[in-house]
Amino acid sequence: MNQIDVLVIGSGGAGLSAAISAKQKSASVLVVGESYPTRSQTSMAQGGINAVLDSSNGDSVQKHIEDTIKASHDLADPKMVKMLCEDAPKVIEWLDSIGVPFSRTKDGKIAQRRLGGTKYPRACYSQDYTGLKVIQTLYDKTLQEEITFLNRHFLLDLIVEDGLCKGAFIFDIKNGEVKKINTKSVILATGGYSGIFHSYTTNNYSQNGDSIAIAIKNKIDISNLNYVQFHPTGLKKSSVLISESARGAGGKLLNSKGERFVDELLPRDKVSEAIWEQISGGEDVFLDITHLGEKFIDENLPQERKLAIFYEGVDPVKEPLPIKPVAHYSMGGISVDENFETSIKNLFAVGECSDAKVHGANRLGGNSLLEIVAFGKRVGKYAADVTTFSDIKKEDVFDIKKYFTTEPKINFYQKQQELGSMLYSYAGVKKSIKKLNTLLTYIDELEGQLSDMGILDKGKTYNTNLVDFIKFQNTLLVAREYVKSCIKEFS
Repeated sequence: MNQIDVLVIGSGGAGLSAAISAKQKSASVLVVGESYPTRSQTSMAQGGINAVLDSSNGDSVQKHIEDTIKASHDLADPKMVKMLCEDAPKVIEWLDSIGVPFSRTKDGKIAQRRLGGTKYPRACYSQDYTGLKVIQTLYDKTLQEEITFLNRHFLLDLIVEDGLCKGAFIFDIKNGEVKKINTKSVILATGGYSGIFHSYTTNNYSQNGDSIAIAIKNKIDISNLNYVQFHPTGLKKSSVLISESARGAGGKLLNSKGERFVDELLPRDKVSEAIWEQISGGEDVFLDITHLGEKFIDENLPQERKLAIFYEGVDPVKEPLPIKPVAHYSMGGISVDENFETSIKNLFAVGECSDAKVHGANRLGGNSLLEIVAFGKRVGKYAADVTTFSDIKKEDVFDIKKYFTTEPKINFYQKQQELGSMLYSYAGVKKSIKKLNTLLTYIDELEGQLSDMGILDKGKTYNTNLVDFIKFQNTLLVAREYVKSCIKEFS
């Protein structure tokens, strides 16, 4: 493989924004993705992307900053939040210029709606498919820029020597080969770790924090792993997300008695806590949008209706949706500075796998899509500015053969489900030191059983069983650090 200037690991919105930015600085760029860009977690974002485009209604960039910091429990870094919110109008202008099909007002302006945690309609949207439209447009742009992709490739480890990140070991899922890639700089953009909750997350199960686990193994600084956001409205049976845009449009939260019990547009953590209290008291909780009418729902919330019918068997035009709070977004991650560089030189991180200190303990709805594009564009430039290419000294390659020698006695898929359930019950919306310590003991037991776990598929091509097992090991590592970080909150 030819020399690469910038290696981007992750092909979601953050990774593609970074890749485009780096390529436009004349860097050679390679994007490595476990799946395909249009299947990334970005495609699941629905509600919108925040930006102050019009101050005639009293909104301002300063109010966007204040809302973001308030939602974070005053734990976000004001300097980073200011950067994010000031970048927002330029981000929307850029996305519009490259073809994102934003919904429009009658006079042709980009339509905006109100999400939780603010008084203003600030979220630019494309029906309730905003993330999908953003990632499709970004992918089109990467193809126009002739950026190279390695899809279906999985990060095994980083190559760190002499305090520098010099590349990575990548597993080719298609043919079972391990590739060693040498590069000037690496950008981690692999997404968050809410997938450790397994059946109790809005995320794809693959979003288990692989790069965070690898950072831990390489003694790269991580921070604030205890900050996981639970979205108030996951469907009760499947945990599939029903967007905050449904509440922004006037959706009501009701208990079994038909009573409203919370302001639906409070910050997400407050709404989730109120729902959890109702459920803990024996109530079922419902999201009611029936009063919005079929025409409005089909024009503005078409995906929500389809998801509810398919996954819950309930038509929200006709009856309220049974819901529960579920793990949705991870605010902590790999610690980065204002240039998004980690504690290892030439290694950058962006998006949900990073902790850029803009969300604190709770993310403001509409800021996640903003972060991945705004900071993705910035980090691509910084990574492209790395000028020195350092050869890798070590000649060895990541040992993949070790996974083929064990005959498993314990089904790790079953343990993965059990772990997700335990995390949700013991370290979910409400936590206690007693439950957290019990959970930590359980994780100790799972780690002690790893030698009796392994893969049944000994084939070389498309061995997803192998990838799943490596990811389970990473999940255990991230889960342990998450629980330990939660315990620190009580100290």
